[in-house]
Amino acid sequence: MKKEYNFLKGERGKFYNKDANLNIPVYLDPKTLSFVESIATKRKTDVSTVVNDLIKTDMKIADYIKR
Repeated sequence: MKKEYNFLKGERGKFYNKDANLNIPVYLDPKTLSFVESIATKRKTDVSTVVNDLIKTDMKIADYIKR
């Protein structure tokens, strides 16, 4: 690595995109992952869909309890 870098020709915000969608990785415990994978296999869908469905269900339950 250099001690100094020259940014005189740099352009601020050149690669900035306000509409960019950031996908955050989620790491599941092995036992949880195995459980979700088994559901995904039975449903013939992917793990992300199963996890999202489970979280949405939990959100509905939590919202109901808040009332």
